Amino acid sequence: MPKGQGMQLTAAAAAELCRQAAVAGTPGMMHLDLVDGTCERWVIRIRPGRLAGVPVARADGITLFAPGDQGERLNTLELDYRGDLSGGGFLIRTGREHRVCACGAAFGPADEPAQGGSTSTK
Repeated sequence: MPKGQGMQLTAAAAAELCRQAAVAGTPGMMHLDLVDGTCERWVIRIRPGRLAGVPVARADGITLFAPGDQGERLNTLELDYRGDLSGGGFLIRTGREHRVCACGAAFGPADEPAQGGSTSTK
């Protein structure tokens, strides 16, 4: 992963990824996949381990891997984590080149029509 490129992780996301990796028995390694979404084109799926990917983000003791062909889509994204007493979840933040669904975990290119009737932008 070249310096200055790749997905960005907030401190909250890095801490939660570290916690989940440790619980799963894969300290320091988590894997992110983009799968087809219903509200937007792609939805993030996060699992423990490396799972044959390339590093797309590193922060605070965690390396996040993804399939090599998905790296370009992830370059302009920031992964955040928000939690409270009722639970928590990972959220995507991005610039103008992508549109993010209200669920926070799905996104698509800004120049494509929204799937599922979503019109949310950030």
